[in-house]
Amino acid sequence: MSVKSPLEMFYRWEQETPGQVYLRQPTQLAWREYTWAEVSDQVRRIAAFLRGKGYPAGSRIAIWSANNKDWPIVDLAIMLSGHISVPIYPGQDTGSARYIFNHSEAKLVFTGEFDQAAKLSEALVDGMETVAMHGCTIDTDTSLDAIIADCEPYPESPVPDPEDVFTIIYTSGTTGNPKGVMHMYQTPGHVVPGLVKAFRMEEGENRLFSFLPMSHAAERIVVEMTSLYVNAPISFSEGLATFGDEIRSVQPTLFFAVPRLWVKFKEGVDAKIPPAAQAGLTAEQKAGIAHQLGLGEARFILTGSAPCPRDVQDWFLDKGIALRDGYGMTENFIHGVAWIHTDQPVSGCVGRPMDDSVQVRISDAGEIQFKSRGLMKGYYLNPEKTAEVFDDGWYCSGDSGKFDEQGNLWVTGRVSEVFKTSKGKFIVPTRLENLFGRNHNLAQFCVMGHGLDQPVLLTTLSEAGMAVPREALKAELDGLLQEINDEVPAYERVGQVFVVPEWTIENTMLTPTMKLKRNQIEQTYRPQIEQCLGGERVNFLQG
Repeated sequence: MSVKSPLEMFYRWEQETPGQVYLRQPTQLAWREYTWAEVSDQVRRIAAFLRGKGYPAGSRIAIWSANNKDWPIVDLAIMLSGHISVPIYPGQDTGSARYIFNHSEAKLVFTGEFDQAAKLSEALVDGMETVAMHGCTIDTDTSLDAIIADCEPYPESPVPDPEDVFTIIYTSGTTGNPKGVMHMYQTPGHVVPGLVKAFRMEEGENRLFSFLPMSHAAERIVVEMTSLYVNAPISFSEGLATFGDEIRSVQPTLFFAVPRLWVKFKEGVDAKIPPAAQAGLTAEQKAGIAHQLGLGEARFILTGSAPCPRDVQDWFLDKGIALRDGYGMTENFIHGVAWIHTDQPVSGCVGRPMDDSVQVRISDAGEIQFKSRGLMKGYYLNPEKTAEVFDDGWYCSGDSGKFDEQGNLWVTGRVSEVFKTSKGKFIVPTRLENLFGRNHNLAQFCVMGHGLDQPVLLTTLSEAGMAVPREALKAELDGLLQEINDEVPAYERVGQVFVVPEWTIENTMLTPTMKLKRNQIEQTYRPQIEQCLGGERVNFLQG
């Protein structure tokens, strides 16, 4: 069977299933459904508009918006017009967005709802045009509504060259400027059918619910790309206020989320059913919880993008909800490792290669390396960085890891995050952070301590933790610190705990994909920490 591009899958469904619903957009819990015929008509009109601009073939066209029904429509239109999409995270700061627009030489940006919408002009570069899509509340050069009203549908159905680039996805930039990951049209055709099988999407009716940004490679592949290869409808969310009712209404058969959402789910249930009472729940009651979370009919539930606290993952497993780790990256089209070979995942472990075409090895330095058909063509306009991350065809992830006796992969941290104390001992921060994850009053963790006698922990509080009186919380954390220090070697014992305000994208402590900016966090708090060294074991710091 020949490899099909996403564009060819679009051609198939517009011909074979024009009356089938593909996209669902809510407004105050009322759903507007769009069939393939409607989607096709809009895609072709927007493509005609882009082609009419006379841009050189392969020009970069940006999308800066939260998820909505227009996102995949615009994405397909960019492909059909012969250009290359450049997604921008909804939480991206204007400085990074301007860098991406400059670096990619983007001609135009489709704008919807996003955090910095009011400051869009600060990010635009000279000559860029703007088009309003769903959710846009600012002035733009034109809008999708106007384009759809004015342009005739583009009639042709060109088949792209498999080796042409269809998207440049810029990394979130934990350090330095974002890098543009180039992926070819053939990549989804090689990768997504295997993901469809791994995610059990061949087993019956599929319903997808899109909540995380499609600008993130994982959501775009797990939701948008799989939808195109199995013809599955996608339902979107209007926002946090209605999210719970929306996901309960949809009951998706596949759902992917990042650890922060799983933590919120758990906290919501704990607030209604005290943790002590949960031990006596029946199987029927646990199924009721799954249904209330919108996961009652999910055949495959995936967590990724960052480590999920093991106590949180264990909580879901105890409720009969098989929350599985997935491990991949933008550079390999998330064609990596997941817990797919059994319905009994082990918390903290990411499992085995997603299919037989994925090869994984651990280098002599302990680094996880990949080889698969999902590997990027390279970083856009950056051959030096491209060369740095490849070793004889193997992609070097920068993550450290190990295989257990069953052949399952464990991710143990970032090679670059290991630091050395003043005693000359190397510390792997994620190992210690995972131990503190057992306390439900804590939310985010960052162990630091380069050059200090002992590592220290920076942590934020969960909603439950914020409700605990400070002195009681201080005593509890002091006991937790002693308990954990009794479990680890002397050189790993955490000297002090520092409770700090929440880390967010807005305060620059997290990347747009919710990863810790460890260097930023350390630079912000290190002066205060150094003033407190040798003092109380549990401390409360201001931002």
